[in-house]
Amino acid sequence: MMLRYCFLILMVFNLSFITANESIKELINKGELKVAIKACDEILKHTDKKSKDYVIADSLKQIAQRIYVDFSKNETITDSILNKRIGAFTPEQKTSWENNKWLEYRILDGKKRYFKNAVGNLILRLNQIRDSINAGTGKLDDFAQFKINYVNDLFSDGYENGKPSQPKNFSIKYTVSLKPNQVPEGETIRCWLPWPKETHLRQGNIKLLNTFPADYKISKANSEQMSIYFEQNTEKDKPTVFKLEFDYTSSVQYFDISKFQIQPYKTNSKLFQKNTAEQLPHIIFTDKIKHLADSLTQNETNPYQIVKNLYYYISNNYIWSSALEYSIIPNIPQYVIEHRRGDCGMKTLLFMTLARYKGIPVKWQSGWMLHPNELNLHDWCEVYYENIGWVPLDMSFGLLDTDNDKIKEFYITGIDAYRMIVNDNIASPLSPKKTFLRSEPYDFQRGELEWKGGNLYFNQWNYDMEVEYK
Repeated sequence: MMLRYCFLILMVFNLSFITANESIKELINKGELKVAIKACDEILKHTDKKSKDYVIADSLKQIAQRIYVDFSKNETITDSILNKRIGAFTPEQKTSWENNKWLEYRILDGKKRYFKNAVGNLILRLNQIRDSINAGTGKLDDFAQFKINYVNDLFSDGYENGKPSQPKNFSIKYTVSLKPNQVPEGETIRCWLPWPKETHLRQGNIKLLNTFPADYKISKANSEQMSIYFEQNTEKDKPTVFKLEFDYTSSVQYFDISKFQIQPYKTNSKLFQKNTAEQLPHIIFTDKIKHLADSLTQNETNPYQIVKNLYYYISNNYIWSSALEYSIIPNIPQYVIEHRRGDCGMKTLLFMTLARYKGIPVKWQSGWMLHPNELNLHDWCEVYYENIGWVPLDMSFGLLDTDNDKIKEFYITGIDAYRMIVNDNIASPLSPKKTFLRSEPYDFQRGELEWKGGNLYFNQWNYDMEVEYK
């Protein structure tokens, strides 16, 4: 411990802030979180609060603390959950699950700590293995059947190829509640809540009905991440509540690519260059990405066939699972490849990275999914085809379980109407600008809260989504 303390003092007082911050990152990567947090505290103590160095040290401290939140269960508790949910297991089985990254843990401060949803993700993996053995004998769950029925009805009713159609009307109530006494009484809470994009063809008739507090600011319509901003002072022993009510309309959109003639990309255009570029820290053309993309596409040059090959592979090989918070994952596509699982955004980022490396323009899109009984945050993307335009693609909805290929492949070139689009990019600045590291630095779906003393993380507040179908 004394050696660590000496290292800490040396780092803070004798090294530059840049070197110190890199050293702290290394400590976090090694799981030395207590030491990393102490180092951050020393920097924060001796740095001007308005400086860039202060914000960086604060951000690193937050990341270390967030790892504790996600990896919150010790071995005794995890074993108890395993026994309750799976039954008796051998030490050899558990070791195998851990080695295969099915039962996720990290060594933090010298102790094994498990991801809070590690057992649930393990069960998903074991169920996938069981289902593959018993392929063709299982019954589709309700949501899987809903999607097949929805797409079948769309094709039966008729649609205009590539045009938004069959609109649905939604009335939304969204509430964020900061838990009592998270900050001192009388302090101002800055709050950004998600707001539907007003410039997308699939979405319109947006009407704000009510807010609390009454004063607000909506970001510019061309913002890549749309928000509505509030401020409110805290009261002792009371939650600080922000409320938002609005109506809007969303439409389905489907492209039958066989009816279009895809032209060669205009590689000098800003659109092509922006949407085929790397986008750190997650969209990076690593050797693993290059090898995987090349092996899946080989000598294929048709953009749609490349997209289809990538989509089939990810859909068939990476299961959906509960995810770590994105801010504590250094490279999300690499994580998905290594763990062979991910949630909607993680699988989408993997697809985007593979596609961009192959010269296919693709951009992030996200917000909410509003399907009956399946209300949730959700991520997907759009692929650009020359002579067609932007075509929606939902990577995590995957290939539908049917022998009808047109229905099966719907989400490669289509999207249902049960969506609310908030974002057209990742990691775009909020308006007004946020001072401290966001709880979700890349996506924006739940909202963001902060005060003059720092960011307010997800475990400090609750959110509630209510939808009325009109």
